Amino acid sequence: QVQLVESGGGLVQAGGSLRLSCAASGRTFSTDDMGWFRQAPGKEREFVAAIRWGGRITYYADSVKGRFTISRDNAKNTVYLQMNSLETGDTAVYYCAVVYLANPPRPKYSYWGQGTQVTVSS
Repeated sequence: QVQLVESGGGLVQAGGSLRLSCAASGRTFSTDDMGWFRQAPGKEREFVAAIRWGGRITYYADSVKGRFTISRDNAKNTVYLQMNSLETGDTAVYYCAVVYLANPPRPKYSYWGQGTQVTVSS
């Protein structure tokens, strides 16, 4: 039901920062738990970060904890991923999705959007 469009990716040097945005068009966005996932070439899609519908509870993969921050603005139907201290290992296509509570959080639906490319150079 919800449509998601990712943006904000780009090419940055290691140690740099990017802010990704996920714009949702669904009317139930404010009650959805949301997350970010990424997929590097030749690898499976993996969980990055998630945020509960109220915005108070967040989850992070160990690989990004302390460097990435997920947030949301329900009034704007948008989820953000602030990525600092980027590493070459962060290079991937980043996707947002509705998630359900699990360890780690998992996509609730099978739909995936176009994603946004993040490339970190050395």
